[in-house]
Amino acid sequence: MAGLFITFEGGEGCGKSTQIRLLSERLQAEGHAVVQTREPGGTPLGEAIRNLLQHDDAGKGMSPEAELLLFTASRAQHTRKRIQPALDAGDVVLCDRFMDSTTVYQGVARQIDNASVAGINQFAVGDTRPALTILIDLSPDVGMSRVRARGNGELDRMEQEAIEFFEAVRAGYLKLAASEPERFLVLDGSQSIETLQAQIWVAVSQRLS
Repeated sequence: MAGLFITFEGGEGCGKSTQIRLLSERLQAEGHAVVQTREPGGTPLGEAIRNLLQHDDAGKGMSPEAELLLFTASRAQHTRKRIQPALDAGDVVLCDRFMDSTTVYQGVARQIDNASVAGINQFAVGDTRPALTILIDLSPDVGMSRVRARGNGELDRMEQEAIEFFEAVRAGYLKLAASEPERFLVLDGSQSIETLQAQIWVAVSQRLS
């Protein structure tokens, strides 16, 4: 049986990680084999690229084009070495970000030509596509206040962008979701964790059946 590929998208602090963890726990309790992963990352190479993109001093002053290629290099490795093998084995794959993040963050917010972004994304993922993408929509002001409140309060390279950047990201996501309503489930991220969890389970149950 072919697996099920579910991706989670949204701006900073929207609550993706919490919902992925809760969904993974429920799926496993129901007897499903689950692979929980993230982008950039998911493989040793991807995690090294993640560190370069988010924390390494070498990433300061990175050009938008270099950023795009690093994200998609991580994705190419991730798709071929982890995601697709898991799907071929019949697992449910839950991924924190996938190609839509690049479409929005680099294509919309960084203003890189859409056709170039789409072509590079396509090259990176081949035929691998999510069956369901859960977009947790949240005001950037609220999201960034959550980010600043968690952990030690330090922001990674992307989180240090101006609020206008995250407003462009949000608008990009909503436009993308509207263009593919059969794939996207858009949820209000200001709702309670429990409410979001219940809404996500309804959509996932439909895909599983």
